[in-house]
Order: sequence, then structure tokens, then C-alpha cells
Amino acid sequence: MSETTLTHPLVDGPVGPGCKKVDPIVVADGVVRRFGGNTAVSVDHVEIPRGRITALIGPNGAGKTTFFNLLTGFDKPNEGDWSFNGQKLGNVPAFKVARRGMVRTFQLTKSLGRLTVLQNMLLGATKQPGENLFAALLKPLWRSREEEITVRADDLLRRFKLDAKREDYAASLSGGQRKLLEMARALMSEPELVMLDEPMAGVNPALTQSLLGHIKELKNDGTSVLFVEHDMHMVRHISDWVIVMAEGKVVAEGPPETVMDDPAVIDAYLGAHHDTDLGDMIEQKSVTERARRVEAKEASLADD
Repeated sequence: MSETTLTHPLVDGPVGPGCKKVDPIVVADGVVRRFGGNTAVSVDHVEIPRGRITALIGPNGAGKTTFFNLLTGFDKPNEGDWSFNGQKLGNVPAFKVARRGMVRTFQLTKSLGRLTVLQNMLLGATKQPGENLFAALLKPLWRSREEEITVRADDLLRRFKLDAKREDYAASLSGGQRKLLEMARALMSEPELVMLDEPMAGVNPALTQSLLGHIKELKNDGTSVLFVEHDMHMVRHISDWVIVMAEGKVVAEGPPETVMDDPAVIDAYLGAHHDTDLGDMIEQKSVTERARRVEAKEASLADD
């Protein structure tokens, strides 16, 4: 959409790579990340709309997860800066980024298997006086906050249909249930922006529908969502806006109903194979990649 006059209510001007949004929650400028001689991310300018569901898509190796890591403080760029709610986040560590209201999940879930589901949830809450060594010795100083966040945790567990697993160890959950737990735990801090890295990877169809519903609920609650995903049916179904990366750059963006027809997107995924349906090609790549991950995981378990 780099050569189009298409407009959109979310955009202040014509739609295209790096277009300005009416009300952005994240603005990134000149973000570059190199690994040796390889440039993994080179984003000139991108803005994430507030209160919407934005999909970040692109071929494998496009730099999507690296860009996630940079925005959330899990990695540092060689160049560039970005802001969240108008506050600069360059060189801000991940835990402080989360405290400011931008949280993320991972491709591989990070639940603590030897803690219960409830204990995992409580770890996601902020402003806990009991984390102070002195205050931890005086129960009256932290008891009321503990009760408050436990109520919130139980509410979220019911919402995500994990309340029956409240006292179970997280290690006993299925892969899909761990995805639900990770998303629920992320909401314990009441974030303004939730970033989901391939939330549907390895999830069975029944839980996929559940996760879709929860992502829609986030938007209904006023939370902004940015997610990486290869499932184009999901992208078309729930996203308000789509940003496409290839070779570390933003090559296209726009509403889901039009972005898949952009020549830059077709080139990024198909190269010269323009006679192939783009949606089918992306779906096939997604299936192949997920099968490879399952095989790798099974091999790792066998080695253990």
C-alpha cells in the first residue's frame, strides 16, 4: 500500500508503511537491531493504534519477535527509540516496561511449573508490599493487598476457565491451558497494551476459539492488543489493523481486508509465485513450522 490513496479512520493521512495514526499508543522511530553482520530489525517508523487489535505478520525470519523483544525491554537496539503513552522506553528494563502498562507473552510459555496456578497469577500483580524484606516480616503491612490481588486472580481464573485448576501445579496443565494461564497472568497488572507472541501456536481447535474470545474481550475492555500470528483466518477474523514485516522492515500495513492484496506483501511471502493464493501459502508455512516445533520438542523430551 505504499502507492495508494486509501484512507482509514485509524490513520491521519493516507494508508501506507509507517503511516501516522490518529491516536497511537506506541510510536517507534529508527529502530535497528544487528546481530553481527545481519540486520534483524530496521524499522524506520511505525505506530500502534490505541484500543485496537493489531496483527504483526510476516515470513519466518522477518524480525517480528526481535521487534517484540526490543519494544518490551528484553533486548536492546543498536539504534533508535520508541515511546509508550508518550513516554520514552529506550533502554528501560523489561520489568519497568511492564510496570508502565505494556506486557507481553512468549511463543513458549513461561509458567513456573513448581508453583500452583494461583501462585503464578499472584506473581503477575504489581505494588505488593510483601516483596519488601522488612514489610514481609509484618503481615498487617501486606495482608490487605494480598487479599485484593487474590480476588482479582480468582476473577481472571474464572474468566479463563482455569478456576478448577487453582491449586494445581502449573506443570500439570496442558500446552493450551498454559497459554491461557500466561495471558491471564499478564492481565494481573491491568496493562494498557498486551503483546501476544504467536498465542495460537500449539493450541488445539477448542482452546483456539477460547483464546480468540479472550482477545476480543481485551479490546472490549479498552485494552490495546498487538499480536504476532501466522494463522491468517485468525488475523482476518479479529484484527483491526495489520502490519507486515519482511527482512526486518515494515513493508506494508492496513486493514486486514485489503493488506493481503498489497504487492509488497505478496512479494514478501511468495516472491515470483504470484499465481499461488497468499492465504493458503501462509497457512501451509504455519502448519509446516508448527510441525517442525512439535518434532523438536518431542526429540528434546526423548533426550531427557
